[in-house]
Amino acid sequence: MNKLFFAGLLFSFSMNLYAQKLGNRDLNQLKSFLQGNFSSEQQSATDTSFSAVSLHMKQVWPRRKDGYWLYVEQAMMQTPDKPYRQRMYHLYLQDDSTLVIQVFEFKDPAPLVGWWKEPKRFDSLKFFGLSSRPGCEVYIRKNKKGQFIGSTQGKDCSSVLRGASYATSEVIIDNAGIRSWDRGWNADQQQVWGAVKGPYIFKKLPK
Repeated sequence: MNKLFFAGLLFSFSMNLYAQKLGNRDLNQLKSFLQGNFSSEQQSATDTSFSAVSLHMKQVWPRRKDGYWLYVEQAMMQTPDKPYRQRMYHLYLQDDSTLVIQVFEFKDPAPLVGWWKEPKRFDSLKFFGLSSRPGCEVYIRKNKKGQFIGSTQGKDCSSVLRGASYATSEVIIDNAGIRSWDRGWNADQQQVWGAVKGPYIFKKLPK
């Protein structure tokens, strides 16, 4: 999938062409698609501009009634015990056409490395150890193929990495995996981090 095609999909998303009426069943399906272990190894083998990355997402706090919560851990495959990203995602239904992935950071993520293997350990984690990232919410809709397509909105997701002013995230999610394109932009609208050619393709691994 090239840059223009991916951008075209999200343009269609923004124009409401993909909107389907959504409910709790769709929220549960989104959670099911996201939960699991993923890898971009196949993509990196055919295009060396993409790194081999492992991605783990596991549900935590299953008794909560405010949607679904997923612990997210992402690392280079050669250094799985040194993740470069640890997040908590909160999935909820905003209205009958939009699902939301709200992003949280940990104040001290280092002790949590590898907890995706034992998600029950999060039962003892204090909720106040999280801080939200305002403006980094990913707004999701569902197309007629049953794929979930979404993105952040505007320039509201703040980022200072490598001189960035803000970040954008765009995703396509289905039962085969996740296509994810995270990029950072400076004040002159120049890309300063993230994949250039297109999204990372994370294939879902067998259980």
